[in-house]
Amino acid sequence: MSAWVKTILLLIGSALLTQFIPFSAYFRNLDTMVHEFGHAAVTMILSGKVMAIVLNADHSGVTYSSVSGSWKLLPISIAGYVTASLFAVFLFWANARGKQRLGLQVTTVVAVLSLVLFVRNEFGVGWLIGFIALNIIVLAFTSGFIRNAYYLLVAFLCLEESVYGPLTLALLAAGNPNKAGDATNLASITPIPALIWGVVFLVFSLWCAKAAIQYFLGGDANRRKKARRSERAYPMGPGER
Repeated sequence: MSAWVKTILLLIGSALLTQFIPFSAYFRNLDTMVHEFGHAAVTMILSGKVMAIVLNADHSGVTYSSVSGSWKLLPISIAGYVTASLFAVFLFWANARGKQRLGLQVTTVVAVLSLVLFVRNEFGVGWLIGFIALNIIVLAFTSGFIRNAYYLLVAFLCLEESVYGPLTLALLAAGNPNKAGDATNLASITPIPALIWGVVFLVFSLWCAKAAIQYFLGGDANRRKKARRSERAYPMGPGER
């Protein structure tokens, strides 16, 4: 089975299964947070000003900012979907190397920075406080299966949303290119239509999803190989437990 087929099947399977997990919708705002944080971070790198980030209950978000020089709008507009897709890859990279704690720590730091520096609307502030508190509880008081299960739930939901967002954008750009968010912004400052930008974001998100799934499957395979090597190196004798 090809890597692309595995990626599509796992994305579909994950999207179906996570619908039955209580409160899973709560964590879908993580992708929105990372997306908007990407816009804000690039704005600040380019000496722009970020007035506020709004995180909404429907998993949408907006970054209000100002920057001098129209060319700077290009990297700022691109940053959102690209950052979200790369962040999903990072989460699965960390999982494959047994660094779930690092992944949760980085996620928590991004949430704290978003809360302190950018997010000001009531829902966004409340969601960030709850998410940060939950991450701290998981990091401080859980280990093993519980922490890993929580981590994979967050990682897969982030991965799903990192693909679903660009897919929705591409469909919106096809039907109403003047209301396609970042794709519309990019079309206004480049000769490239909003639909093409939507497709570019979608292709990039699928490429990142493929890399993430390969880390996930490869990480499991590597752990099984290490376990088998350990069993061969240290065989249990009679009566040993």
